[in-house]
Amino acid sequence: MIDYDKVLSGKIKKMKPSGIRKFFDIAGTMEGVISLGVGEPDFSTPWVIRKAAIQVLERKHIIYGPNKGVAPLRKAISQRIEKKHGVKYDSDSEMIVTVGGSEAIDLAVRGLIDPGDEVLVVEPCFVCYAPLVELVGGVAVPVPTRIENNFKLTADDLKDKITDRTKLLILPFPNNPTGAIMTREDLEPIAELLRDTNIMILSDEIYSELTYGRAHFSMIELEGMRERTIYVNGFSKAYAMTGWRLGYVCAPEPVISQIAKIHQYGIMCSPYISQNAAIEALTSCDAEVAKMVDEYNIRRRYLVSEFNRLGLTCFDPEGAFYVFPCIKSTGLTSEEFCERLLYEEKVATVPGSAFGESGEGHIRISYAYSLKHLMEAMRRIECFLNKLRGEENEDKNCG
Repeated sequence: MIDYDKVLSGKIKKMKPSGIRKFFDIAGTMEGVISLGVGEPDFSTPWVIRKAAIQVLERKHIIYGPNKGVAPLRKAISQRIEKKHGVKYDSDSEMIVTVGGSEAIDLAVRGLIDPGDEVLVVEPCFVCYAPLVELVGGVAVPVPTRIENNFKLTADDLKDKITDRTKLLILPFPNNPTGAIMTREDLEPIAELLRDTNIMILSDEIYSELTYGRAHFSMIELEGMRERTIYVNGFSKAYAMTGWRLGYVCAPEPVISQIAKIHQYGIMCSPYISQNAAIEALTSCDAEVAKMVDEYNIRRRYLVSEFNRLGLTCFDPEGAFYVFPCIKSTGLTSEEFCERLLYEEKVATVPGSAFGESGEGHIRISYAYSLKHLMEAMRRIECFLNKLRGEENEDKNCG
């Protein structure tokens, strides 16, 4: 009888499962649950994208593509970045099309980090960063952001965390889970702090198309930052293409030439059908994206207003499709709040602690769901809060 405890990787055994998936999986076993936990657009992939994929299927010639991605898509990505940010990437030597933005992040971390290297991880943040760093023997150093600063990273936050072992800063804006963004004025002090160092930046900009009231600004636009930035983006969020599994990473040639080897051996190439369809996303879908953003904005305003009305202070997000209300006033931890809300009112949310220690005291709710679902969820949340407040009054009376 084999002893699996002895053959499994010690690093993997110590790794915690995703805090997002935990509640999503529980919700999947229950009837009548409104799940607001996963960041998956409720819109259909635009028809022109689906049509392009159908045409590839009809040609009956579905093949392995080039390691770095099909040339027309890489050129379209290069043109898109230049149009949006005024920065040019060579489509042959400075870009890899990946299996989602997740692979792009993994490539960047594995390509840069050796055992003992430190990576500054801005929190709260998406759940994958620290585990990927730890898998290669790196040290994830959390850099908390605070609601008092609108969950923005400041140079002062960063300065105290930098050591002679710091090699990488992970900059996740627009942010998941807070919805915070960074403007030019916010990024300039960060750039000034890093400009004369050997610290690289991994800028995860997967939500760059989803901003409200102002256009997204990228670190690569600032002087001297393109050469030290690994730019990550993809198609899942803006184009409602989560299941198509397509992203990309752009960086200076010395970086791309090395991480391309990891991609070659681990993945080989991204899905050929998805790549051909994504060309249409970049060239034909701006109006579709704008419609989705308008709808997200309606949902965003509704949720912020409702949570504040219910006494759960809610930061007003300017990007992505999440709200991050504070639940400290309930006296529950974020894990306790989400667990009780799920079992008692059948609403699935994600505890803020899943996104780092600085997320404790908050919950994340995705508004990539219909307004009808959100309204019913808020009705149930209000019932839950009234119940909690009733329990509190009972406790006081007992005292």
